Parts: sequence; C-alpha cells; structure tokens
Amino acid sequence: MLDVTASLVILFLSLPLLLGIFLAIKFFSDKGSVLYRGTRATTKGGSFHLLKFRTMVVDAEKIGGPSTAINDPRLTSIGRFLRKYKLDELPQLYNVLKGEMSLVGPRPQVLSYTQEYEGEDLVILSVLPGITDLSSLYFLDMDSELGETNVDEVYKNRIEPLKNKLRVQYVKKMSFSLDLRILIETFFNLFGLKNLTKLKIDPHEPS
Repeated sequence: MLDVTASLVILFLSLPLLLGIFLAIKFFSDKGSVLYRGTRATTKGGSFHLLKFRTMVVDAEKIGGPSTAINDPRLTSIGRFLRKYKLDELPQLYNVLKGEMSLVGPRPQVLSYTQEYEGEDLVILSVLPGITDLSSLYFLDMDSELGETNVDEVYKNRIEPLKNKLRVQYVKKMSFSLDLRILIETFFNLFGLKNLTKLKIDPHEPS
C-alpha cells in the first residue's frame, strides 16, 4: 500500500518536472530515446527492465563498462544534472507500480554481478529490489567514490562488496519502520540534510 500510494502521489506532484525533463532530453540532448531500459536481476532468478531517464550518449554500454566515472565522457550535459539530483531515477516509480520494484529494497543489480552471488549474498535476491536502500545512503555520491580511472575495477573490488553487506543487512532487518527511516533520509539527503533519523549505516557491522 505504501509503495503504490506514495508512487502515485509523487508521480502526480512531479508531472510538470517529468514533462520538463522529457522535453529537455528529447530536444536538447543527442538523438536517442528519452528513457534508458536496463536489464536487472530480481527475485526467483528473474529479471526486469529498470527505467531511468537517459543520462548518457546512445549505446553508452557498448562504449564503456557498467560503472560511471565522476567525469565520464559518456554523460550528456543534461545527464550530469539529472544524476547529481537523482532525478534520473524518477521513472522507476513506474517499475514500483508494476510490482517490479519497491520504494525501499536492495538496489537492483546487473546480471553479471548477481550471477556471482554465493553464500549469504543470495538473500539479497529474496526480496524485491528498491529505489533506495542502506547502500544508496552510504554511497550517496557514487560517481565521486568511483573516481576517474579504472572505475569498473574499483566498483567490483571495493564498492560492490560493501554494498552487498548493506543489502544483506537490510534484508535481515527489514521492517516498515526501517523503510520509513530510509525514505526520510533519502528525501532529505537530496537537500544536503543528513542523518535526521539517526539511522546507523555501517557495512562492517555484523548482519
């Protein structure tokens, strides 16, 4: 009920913004689709098409890897702005309405990573992926964390293991109250306000 109700309200209130972003990408970016559809893993070994506003040049995945450097040349000028304020994620509310995602849950991952899950990490795929989670809050500025060189290697060897620890923590501790705190933190983080709910996020904490 929270997923559907909140998604409908946000979509309705953000209609002018959504229309503005649509027009900006359509007419002031390079020629290509407005939306990016990426294949992501979900429960029971399945997959779905994650929706985002397109922030990169056409065929960006063929030019480079799945991770995005802080000054990635594949990013469009509009895309840099959208990513900075997480506006590219708004179309995922449609994924939530379709029942493919939840507002809060482990961030959906590409299949090449989830196919390597083993042991405790497999619990990540037992729940619906979400728009935001503990790892999203911990790595709020992912592009800066990745830096400018060897970003796919940095992500795979340093960031992905920590994100998976936080994903596992979430699944094991998931509750309605935890979801609300994550949603509140996510909203206020967009405005530079952090840790208003005193939510402890530590990937090294035993799950």
